[in-house]
Amino acid sequence: MPQKRTPRKGSLQFWPRKRSKRAFARVRFWPVSKEPKPLGFAGYKVGMTHLIINDNRKTSTTKNMDIFCPATIIECPPLKTASIRFYKNTINGSKLISETFAEKLDKELARRIILPKKSKKESKEINFDFLHLLVYTQPKLTKIGKKKPELFEIALGGNKEEQLKYAQEKLGKEINIDEIFKEGQQIDIHAVTKAKGVQGPVKRFGISLKSHKGEKSRRNPGSLGGWIAQGHIMWRQAKAGKMGYHTRTEHNKWLLKINKTNELQKKGGFEHYGIIKNPCIILKGSIIGTKKRLIRLNQATRPDKKIPQDPPTIQYTNLKSG
Repeated sequence: MPQKRTPRKGSLQFWPRKRSKRAFARVRFWPVSKEPKPLGFAGYKVGMTHLIINDNRKTSTTKNMDIFCPATIIECPPLKTASIRFYKNTINGSKLISETFAEKLDKELARRIILPKKSKKESKEINFDFLHLLVYTQPKLTKIGKKKPELFEIALGGNKEEQLKYAQEKLGKEINIDEIFKEGQQIDIHAVTKAKGVQGPVKRFGISLKSHKGEKSRRNPGSLGGWIAQGHIMWRQAKAGKMGYHTRTEHNKWLLKINKTNELQKKGGFEHYGIIKNPCIILKGSIIGTKKRLIRLNQATRPDKKIPQDPPTIQYTNLKSG
């Protein structure tokens, strides 16, 4: 008799395993901040490199020593504010009650939405609970070969009066990366992972391999049972299918440096990306997503106390090609 095998069916931490509807993530939760400034930003992933930094962690075994550090570079051209969105809290959730567009919008934004013909000037005060800024990226400033901008909302910190004052000042203007983040702080990453295509159950769910003396294949989940009551194979059974391209969040990425000049350049440009033309940031470790993909950068919602608030001293940055 063949042995009935019930291998592990994968983790239910991320369920359902749906592919993302678009190439950049949406943010469902914003941290609370008293400062009247945006709580997020966005940039394009350039790639990885490595640094030699002086370890400034208090409890580290390599304290005050020069250590190897993998890092990711993200190019951050300025964001532009398209409109101010006013929301009201109701029993059915938050509801958009009014929106004020900027007088002048870039022509590239017409590739994403239908531009309003005239700007609506609000003559009376709006009774709102909170507001968001509708901003769009400027990929035309980069060398990634793209013109169509991404459009998304960003929350603001502070009370209602401070939010409204800041939003009116920034309507139709640019927002830079150094206005929101500073070196040494922690950042949450929202992005879409790499797409892996159709993969088998071993790679997709991590089931165990069968014995080489087993019947037929070795990477199959084995017998699905002699009788299936529901008439079809349930989702709990590990099967082959599309893998990757999921919306995921990474918490507490350490911001090592904000580079406003063009000193971070590889000879011939970065592989599969090109030349950096705008301010960029360096984050410790790897970042989800493929190169040229938009990465949402947010204020940390649950910062780690073990990570220092001061940036380390960077002794060396690898900019060699190949």
